[in-house]
Amino acid sequence: MTPLDYGIDKARILIEALPYIQKFAGKTMVIKYGGHAMLDQDLKKSVMLDVLLLHSVGIRPVLVHGGGPEISTMLKKVGKESHFIRGLRVTDAETMEIAAMVLVGKLNTEIVSLLNHFGGRAVGLSGKDAQLLQAVKKPLKVQNPQGEYEDIDLGFVGEIEHVSPGIVKSLLDQGYIPVISPLAGGEDGESYNINADTAAGKIAESLEADKFLLLTDVRGVLKDVNNPESLISVIQKEEAPGLIATGILNGGMIPKVECALEALNGGVGSVHILDGRLAHAILLEVFTDCGIGTMIV
Repeated sequence: MTPLDYGIDKARILIEALPYIQKFAGKTMVIKYGGHAMLDQDLKKSVMLDVLLLHSVGIRPVLVHGGGPEISTMLKKVGKESHFIRGLRVTDAETMEIAAMVLVGKLNTEIVSLLNHFGGRAVGLSGKDAQLLQAVKKPLKVQNPQGEYEDIDLGFVGEIEHVSPGIVKSLLDQGYIPVISPLAGGEDGESYNINADTAAGKIAESLEADKFLLLTDVRGVLKDVNNPESLISVIQKEEAPGLIATGILNGGMIPKVECALEALNGGVGSVHILDGRLAHAILLEVFTDCGIGTMIV
């Protein structure tokens, strides 16, 4: 390929992206950043550059990040085991303190620093800032061997009661990229650990985001989990219960789709489940004709 041919190919890519840039300019997109894309250095860079490109063409990106593996690693370093019940980390006071240190003190600042290193204008927040996320203790009942339901104490695991997105809107209006860690405040000033997918979905609802993108470690929703080529590109939200009943939606994908449905019912335009292991997955989904994940509308 000659330099001219290479240049023409690049021009074709830009022209293909133009209608999407025009369509989404000024719109808000909430991106849940987690999984392998947070652990691999090349993928980290890929996500940051994608977010900066969105911002540079007039889109208003909001990044909400997780950090479960990093929290587990830090707990192990201090000799504390991680315990999970139905996928939720049992969070006592010491675990909550460590989770806050990792999410806010380490991961949030690293993401903000990386975005700014590449020329962005990122600002770090936690859900406790300006009462962005207000939560109560999450209740949980589990059936015992006798068939009776017992209350389980998850500690400082929260369930979001209210979102006050004013601080996020203000930052977006001033041209900043908000980067949010999934902590929430309680009535008495407690800190609560919030599932990052849930936090991102609630924030997307409160902002009436045009798109909510979930970066995961799978290609999207598959008809056959053993066949990566069986990707379902588009799901109407009315189809979701049937997909769960037939077992096409199963395991860890069920809570992600339930989170997506709640966001759609809350006013979000569309939800996209993307493979964060693929470099520039965000740009491929938003700015190309083919898309690469599962869109729920």
